[in-house]
Amino acid sequence: MRIRPMPGVRVTSVDADGRLELLAASSTGPESYRCGPVGTAMWIALRQHDGDSTAAAALLARLWNTGPENARADLDVWIEEMRDAGLLCAEAAP
Repeated sequence: MRIRPMPGVRVTSVDADGRLELLAASSTGPESYRCGPVGTAMWIALRQHDGDSTAAAALLARLWNTGPENARADLDVWIEEMRDAGLLCAEAAP
């Protein structure tokens, strides 16, 4: 399963403090969302690994010098929050 941005979700900026800003299309117009530096790192890792959350978690574990199971648990929680907000979706891998 791959984790992808929902159609209409795009990155508008990443500021000097590592905060990612997303813009999502909605029925009432564009909505803006922000991620802190940890969420930004998770977003980038997922995008670098074409939505493969296992590979993204392994990268984050190495970068953060933590156990892979810890990075995976944190990533899974963040993904669910982003899915609940309508920003990410899961799709079957090819």
